[in-house]
Amino acid sequence: MKRFVAAAATALLLWTQPLQAQSILRDAETETMFAEMSNPLIKAAGLSTRDVKVVLINDDSINAFVAGGQTVYVHSGLIQAADNANEVQGVIAHELGHIADGHVVLADRGTKPAMGMYLLSMVLGLAAMAAGSGEAGAGIMAAGQQAAMGSYLSFSRVQESTADATGAKFLREANVSGRGMLSFFKKLQQQEYRFGTANIDPFMQSHPLSGERVATLTADLQASPAWANKPDAALEERFRRVKAKLAGYVLPADQTLQAFPPSNQSIYAHYARAYAYHKAGYPEKADAEANALVRAEPTDPYFLEIKGQILLEAGKPVESLVPLREATEGSRNNPLIATTFGHALIATENKANYPEATRVLRTAVGRDDQNPFAWMQLGTVYELTGDTARAALATAERASMGGDMRTASASAQYALANIPANTTDWIRAQDIAMAAQNEMDDNPKQYKRRK
Repeated sequence: MKRFVAAAATALLLWTQPLQAQSILRDAETETMFAEMSNPLIKAAGLSTRDVKVVLINDDSINAFVAGGQTVYVHSGLIQAADNANEVQGVIAHELGHIADGHVVLADRGTKPAMGMYLLSMVLGLAAMAAGSGEAGAGIMAAGQQAAMGSYLSFSRVQESTADATGAKFLREANVSGRGMLSFFKKLQQQEYRFGTANIDPFMQSHPLSGERVATLTADLQASPAWANKPDAALEERFRRVKAKLAGYVLPADQTLQAFPPSNQSIYAHYARAYAYHKAGYPEKADAEANALVRAEPTDPYFLEIKGQILLEAGKPVESLVPLREATEGSRNNPLIATTFGHALIATENKANYPEATRVLRTAVGRDDQNPFAWMQLGTVYELTGDTARAALATAERASMGGDMRTASASAQYALANIPANTTDWIRAQDIAMAAQNEMDDNPKQYKRRK
């Protein structure tokens, strides 16, 4: 949901942008917030809350996009730019509009005609050059490229407008106010004003200008019975906490401390400083901030999580067990928190803790099998307890997830040879081995045999 404005510093990236080298941030509280924000909208869209994911990307640009499938990617910069939870809900509603309307699948309808124009202009231009008309040929190619880009951008603007309308519909049907959607577009409009609207060619944008979007959506959003709904207080509190902890994690420590100076004794400031000090390598200061959080809310699983994580990464795994165990139990075995707890149990190097670590980590990967660190920790505890077959299976899971099919195949084959046949783990090893082999057979050049 981002506009490309020539030379503009702020804009929401085109929804088709690929992930490229951007890193995904996984945090239990943030993912809980995204679920609370998006589940009513997902249901209104007629989609499954189990299939649609909202994922946080570590990038300071104001950005949200869909790149295929049913995953909405939200940049950390968008969370920092939003003033409230409802604004983020408006963005998510728009992106769900892209998913529900099948825009990624239909992208070829925009790219193919544009590519046709481009290729035709190249052929005609080269023909003109071959006939001795160099300037005419170059002009034909330049005009063709501009026409192709204009064709695609026009197609994109139509899809963006459709996603706006569909997102507004989802907000209405989910009984969520559209104030956030409107205020966020107005925020983008202010960015356009700062850049100078006279410098923006509306026909060379992937999105309609924000002012046009506000004008188009205002009446529809204000007519919704949900328009006057008050913000969800619990969700707003969750948003403020996530925004603060995210600032502490992604921003330079000095910038975080400037925004949340020690004189600020709010929960949000303690949260931001705990992450900032922890990241900057000041464990004692980080622990003091975490202690302030736990004193304020002794049973909050996310405050207990950061306290335990600080102790663990400060080389105090034994001391970290109590807060991490309480965080795991208090979060109903959230798989991300449970993984950290399992890691701490292993880090004590106490063999008496290994059976519990195995149980905790098996439960974690059972609830979230897309966490490579959890698989690595599970493989480690299996290795420490002498179960090399299941250690190999955990390695196969992690390698398969990372696209290393050669390692996945070899590890799965070892697991198959050493795990009792027809058990659950044996069947899983068989599945990985077959999938890895099929991938290698389909890509022989990539996986050619080593000499």
